Amino acid sequence: MTVSGNHAHDHTQPIRYGGSERPERPLGQAILRGLKCTCPNCGSGRLFKSFLKPVDRCAACGEEMFHHRADDLPPYLVIFIIGHVTVGGFMMTDMVWQLSMWTHLAIWVPITILTALLSMQPIKGGVIGLQWALRMHGFGNEDESFDPGRGGPLE
Repeated sequence: MTVSGNHAHDHTQPIRYGGSERPERPLGQAILRGLKCTCPNCGSGRLFKSFLKPVDRCAACGEEMFHHRADDLPPYLVIFIIGHVTVGGFMMTDMVWQLSMWTHLAIWVPITILTALLSMQPIKGGVIGLQWALRMHGFGNEDESFDPGRGGPLE
């Protein structure tokens, strides 16, 4: 049985919707490179020039980074992860030892702040890697003045 000239059981090529002539960008590898704070394209250039400010372009491969739009997703992910870890840790600690509220505050507030500060940059790098792999927000060299989701130009 054939479908449009292809065999129905032939699954050698992945299904791609639009832009199939462009080389594939491995999603997992790009996110991991971003988590390591390196360029999602080459994996060797630095991704950040300061704490949360990405470089304009990779010094190693020249990939442009200035047009990323990580926006609110990295802080949301940090709050989500840290909140679950901190509340879980607090509850497990409280089950084992009956500590005063001041002792819990002395333990969990510094842990929460330190962990949030240490995880913000890698998580933002992972989000930039995700956007690069999916060719979002200018990483695919598309014309951003046209929004196909709305059916017309951006206003």
